[in-house]
Order: sequence, then structure tokens, then C-alpha cells
Amino acid sequence: MKRIIFVMLFVTVAIYSKSQAVVTLDLKQTIEIAADSSLQAFIAKNIYQVSHWEYRSYKAARLPSLNLDMTPLQYYRDFTRRYDSDNNIDIYREQQSLYSSAGLSIKQNLDLTGGTFFIDSELGYMRNFGDNAYTQFTSVPIRIGYSQSLFGFNSIKWEKRIEPLKYEKAKKTYLYEREGISEQATEYFFNLAMVQAEYDMSKENVVSSDSLYRIGEERFKIMSIPQADLMTLRLDAINARNSLKNTEIGLKRAMFALISFLNLEENTRIQLSLPEVPASISISTNEALLQAKDNNPDFLGYQQEALEAEREIDKAKKSVFEASLYASIGFNQVANNFRKAYQDPSQQDIVSIGLSVPIIDWGVRKGKVNMARNNLNVARISSQQKEKTLTNDVIMTLSDFSIQKDLIESVEEAVDIALAAYNRFKIGKADISGLTLSLNRHKEAQKNYISALKNYWLSYYKIRKLTLFDFEKQEKLSVEFDRKYGL
Repeated sequence: MKRIIFVMLFVTVAIYSKSQAVVTLDLKQTIEIAADSSLQAFIAKNIYQVSHWEYRSYKAARLPSLNLDMTPLQYYRDFTRRYDSDNNIDIYREQQSLYSSAGLSIKQNLDLTGGTFFIDSELGYMRNFGDNAYTQFTSVPIRIGYSQSLFGFNSIKWEKRIEPLKYEKAKKTYLYEREGISEQATEYFFNLAMVQAEYDMSKENVVSSDSLYRIGEERFKIMSIPQADLMTLRLDAINARNSLKNTEIGLKRAMFALISFLNLEENTRIQLSLPEVPASISISTNEALLQAKDNNPDFLGYQQEALEAEREIDKAKKSVFEASLYASIGFNQVANNFRKAYQDPSQQDIVSIGLSVPIIDWGVRKGKVNMARNNLNVARISSQQKEKTLTNDVIMTLSDFSIQKDLIESVEEAVDIALAAYNRFKIGKADISGLTLSLNRHKEAQKNYISALKNYWLSYYKIRKLTLFDFEKQEKLSVEFDRKYGL
């Protein structure tokens, strides 16, 4: 079939320097390069990396932590106010002291209660100088304790619900952006393909117009065509050359746009191979909507907004008063040398309960609770509206996808018919009017074919973006992502 002309679209290298690199790309390769090298891919990847490390930090914070707290050296030399009991007065006395301490602790946050369990050990050293110089060591060989906010807001519990959701949203947002890059790459690809087709047709038109003009001259000599038709052919030849120059400018611009988007070397020149239409892809509306609700990051965003609003309500309700508990049991000792500081330690018991209750707050707490509830209502209504918009977008995109698939078959037939009509003049079976009409129809059919391909693949990658589902492999896009990059 004559449409094989469109299976391979070659950029005319003759209009460029021979030193320029030529790369042959199909649509899939173009998308792969864009997903790897484009500026948009770089931005999307780094935004995801921020969320990735934020989630890693959250996961690490839920594991036991080992901490070393030190004061290696602390030296004082100053005048300090002291009470003189002999004279019953306060006086200033010079004081010199050296202090050093170290502590090692293991801490673990508890999700259920929001408290912190810890085990620690401490050692301190103090040296006083002057008339009453002395040295002391103080030690806490081991201490076990627990601190807890009583009846208060448990931020750890809410983090456990929200943080995994935030990370899942970030991951799917990254996949969403990658599919958006596929859409952009498809747009640039077919823009160049369209201009390239026009350039090829313009070159062919120049050759054909010159040939037809020569044929017309021969026919005019034998009085087969009138002079008016001959002048029309001459005008067509001139217009064909002018059109070629204009399309050459458009070709350079479309070429530069694709090269710039793919972040290739400026001296690169691209040859395009048009994609075929996969005959096996069939997407039902129900399946697309189901995948969109399961995978689209916007749906996860709605859940996150609702959870965060519920968290603020809980926080506002429990801020009526603050109560805290601290309890620990262990051993400690004081001695004038290091060895004795760890001999026969005494038991150390500490229990502390703190309480803060506002007597009159003039409705501050009530206002915060009402604000949080209103924000939750707004989030829910907004989520419902956004879900409807997204659902409509999926349905309309799927409808466009189905229409374009059927349209491609129709325009393929139109290309063959237009080409057959165009060839009739060459064998003398059409007049000048028929030639002009057939040329226009031939050109329009070619453009319609590329345009239908473009719209088909744009719809395909948009439906992939909205659903984050590979309908060819019948799997979620996150499956392959988790295999490569998942935590």
C-alpha cells in the first residue's frame, strides 16, 4: 500500500551539515529518552526523592535510636554571690570550676500511646579550684524510664496513618508526571512528524509540478490543453517552490523543539518512524474508572486532606489541658574518684506529673475545634467535586481514544483513494481542475492520518496517566516501579 510512505518519516539531511549526528527514533524510544533525560523528568525525579527521604526519615524515627550526649569541657571562672552566715550578708566570691559529662541513651517511641520508652546511662565529672578545691564524679550506671503525654494529642498515631499515605501519593504523583512527560514527548514527536510530512510532500510537489508543467508544455504544443491550463501549471510550480521554503523553516523549528525537549546535542538530527496502532488494546469504561480510583494520586490526595483535617479536630479537642507523666527507676552514686562512683550505687526513683488547665480561654479552644470541623467539611466537599471532575476526564479521554482508533482506519483508506486520484493526471485521465483537487485531497488525507495517529497516542498516554495502569501488560504502573525503586 502507498501508505508505507508514512511508516518511515525521514528528516532531509541535505539541508543540514554533514557533520551533524543523525538519530532514528520511534515513538517509544522518544518517550524513553524524555523520561530519562528531559528537564521535566529531572524535576519530577528530584521532587519524588524529597518525599522518598522524608518517608525514610519517618520510618527511621519509628525504630529505636541510640544517642550520645556530651559536654566534653565546661570551664567557669567568675564571681558568684554567696551568703556569709557569720556576718549575715551576701558577698561575691571568686569561683573556678571544670565540668564534663557524657550520657548514652536508647529511646523508642510507642505508636499506641505516643509515649517514649528509654534506657540510659550517665557519667559526670566536676573539679573545683581555689582554697576548698575538690573533685567529684557522679554516675547513673543504668536508668529505665517512660515519658507520656496524658489524655493529649498523639501525633505518632496520626503520623502512622498519614505518612504512608503521603509517600504512596508522592510515588504515584511521580508516575503521573512521567506519563505526563510521555504526553509531551508524543506532542513534540507528532509535531515534527507532521511538519516532516509536509516538507516531504512539498519536495514531492516541486518535482511533480515541474514534471507536470513540462507535460503540460508538450500537450499545449499539440493543442491538447488550453494556454490557461498551462499558466496554471506554471503558477503551481512557482507556488510549490515557495511552499517548500516555508515548510523548511517549520521543519527546523519543530526539530529544534524536540531536540531541546529531549535534552540532546544541538547538532543532532532526528529521523522519525511513525508507530502502528496496536489492534489488541481495548479499554472498558468501568475498568478505567476502577483503576483511576485505585491508582490516581488525586484520589490519595483527597484521602490525605480528609485525614489531616480529622487530625486537626482531634488536636483541637485535646488541647483543653496539658498533662504529662515522667517516671524512671535506676541507680546513681557520687564519689571523689571514678572507681568508687560505680561502687554500691543507690536506687534512684523519679516520678513527675505535670498539669496545665486553662480556667478561662474566652472560647479559643471552641473556635479551634469549629475551624477544624469546617476545614474537614470543605475538604470533603472539595474532594467530591474533584472526584467528579476526574471521573468525567477519564470518561471523555476514553471516548476520544475509541473514536481516534476508528478514525485511523478511515483516514488510511482516504490516503489510498486520494493517492489514486492524484496519479490519474499523470496518465492523462484528469484535467487541471481534477489535478488541483486531487493534490489538495492527497495532502489533506496525509495530514489527517498523522493527526489521527497523534490524537490516538495522546489519548492513550493520557488514559495511562489518569489511571496509572498499563492496559497492554494489564498491570499497575506502580508494580514495575516498586520492583526497581520501592522501599
